[in-house]
Amino acid sequence: MVTVKAWCRVDLAGGTLDIWPLGLFHPQARTVNVAVDVAVTVELQPLPGGYRVRQGESVVEAGSAGELARQPDAALLGVAAAALDLPPFAAALASESPRGGGLGGSSAILIAFLAAAEVAFDRPRLPPDRQVALAHDLEARLMGLPTGIQDHYPAILGGALEIRPQPGGERVRRLAVDLDALGESLVVVYSGQSHFSAGNNWQIVRRRLEAEPEVTAHFEGIAAAAAELAPALEAGDLPRVGELMSREWSHRRLLAEGISTPVLEELLRAAAEAGAWGGKACGAGGGGCVAILTPPDRRTAVAAALERAGGRVLRARPVGTGLEIASD
Repeated sequence: MVTVKAWCRVDLAGGTLDIWPLGLFHPQARTVNVAVDVAVTVELQPLPGGYRVRQGESVVEAGSAGELARQPDAALLGVAAAALDLPPFAAALASESPRGGGLGGSSAILIAFLAAAEVAFDRPRLPPDRQVALAHDLEARLMGLPTGIQDHYPAILGGALEIRPQPGGERVRRLAVDLDALGESLVVVYSGQSHFSAGNNWQIVRRRLEAEPEVTAHFEGIAAAAAELAPALEAGDLPRVGELMSREWSHRRLLAEGISTPVLEELLRAAAEAGAWGGKACGAGGGGCVAILTPPDRRTAVAAALERAGGRVLRARPVGTGLEIASD
């Protein structure tokens, strides 16, 4: 039995620009995010025959990887198993992230599964950039839509990261951030609305590829906010980080209809009125979670205001460690 734990992430600025080739169109483009201790866990056990995937009360059994890939509750693992020609296995999946929470939970599960498969089936261990490329391609194959890379690196590496699209491949830098201090100011709240990130992202990608002026201008604003946020985060200037998160959201919410919802805007309004520095929706928006930065002495009041506004505050503290792998 191989057990792998990986982390979800909170994106602070610059998401969507990690979807190729959008980031290459904007020289300032980068995604800044941080791993949080919202964990996913994969347990993997080789079997003599057949495939079985369990998550919560759902159990899917199949005679082949291809058959597994046709089952909605196990499709991602089935696509991975078929592409990598993995022998039969039993997998148990668990996630602390709300479904459709915008915290990169499904990508973290895939990263954990790929790492577990390397150990369980004695496959060569891929370096992070190749593991990310593999996971990103598998997700695109499953969904038939463009996918990004920002969810995978925090799951592998942990910590606060800056991911910059570059010709020839992304450049990933671990940011020198006081994660404990960031945790004292970070509040993550689930809106109660699930979202489908790939669907939102495709609307935006298509409009940017068609060079719609309004969308292009908003991406420039997102890229500029992210470029300013990374040094502010390293400097520990969290009020400025919160302000830049709000500025980023002011552009992101206008990229496509449905990214902003009344529920998300009410949560952001409630946080601001309770004294927060700023915030934004996580991931592609349209629901999911909202990340808020607040003065530490206002954190309790902000969390209470978010709960009164209908949100569910999550335990989500920044974490600096990467994948945890154990075998027996």
